[in-house]
Amino acid sequence: MAKTRPGKRDLDSYTIKGTNKVVKAGDCVLMRPSDTDKAPYVAKVEKIEADNRNNVKVKVRWYYRPEESIGGRRQFHGAKELFLSDHFDVQSAHTIEGKCTVHSFKNYTKLENVGTEDYFCRFEYKASTGGFTPDRVAVYCKCEMPYNPDDLMVQCEGCKDWFHPSCMGMTIEQAKKLERFLCADCSSEDEVKRSPNKFPVSPSAETKVRIMILDLFLLCLSVIVFL
Repeated sequence: MAKTRPGKRDLDSYTIKGTNKVVKAGDCVLMRPSDTDKAPYVAKVEKIEADNRNNVKVKVRWYYRPEESIGGRRQFHGAKELFLSDHFDVQSAHTIEGKCTVHSFKNYTKLENVGTEDYFCRFEYKASTGGFTPDRVAVYCKCEMPYNPDDLMVQCEGCKDWFHPSCMGMTIEQAKKLERFLCADCSSEDEVKRSPNKFPVSPSAETKVRIMILDLFLLCLSVIVFL
């Protein structure tokens, strides 16, 4: 935890101006951007302190949206996805507009309803290099892309891999009506044991499949763009 500077005092909490919402260290907040056309910035509060004039400052660790990263937004990034960066900053507490929740990827995929203040994070991001931790991610379907929780996927009862309906020549409406699904490689089998559980529509966080190395993926994309 950062040391308090001379003439400063630590605060246990801060009440967002014009509201009854209380912010404490460890909370995630929405912060007002200088450009009003942009979406609020998202940050994790590390420390709250006030000076002798009672001006309140917060030390924050920024979350980056995919489009703010070196690699940019990709197909597999969810609309509510954030990267926890190594970029720290000190801001006036008055720029805090509200609180939000940044879920783990696993918990986010279990939400029955995603609110406007719900986000998720599955990577830490090094702002200076564009590197990710972890630098590998599971990929699915014949397109071999990581899971985007905004997109419907169906699981093959044979190989247990997950597929996008569009990659299988189906519409989303057709996929939702399926009681069972076999991919092209498994459809020729005579008998496939049917799962007794409800037909799943998204990959489990524990599913072990092929792995994509993110840095290599971003490098290849940058080469394609350059060419």
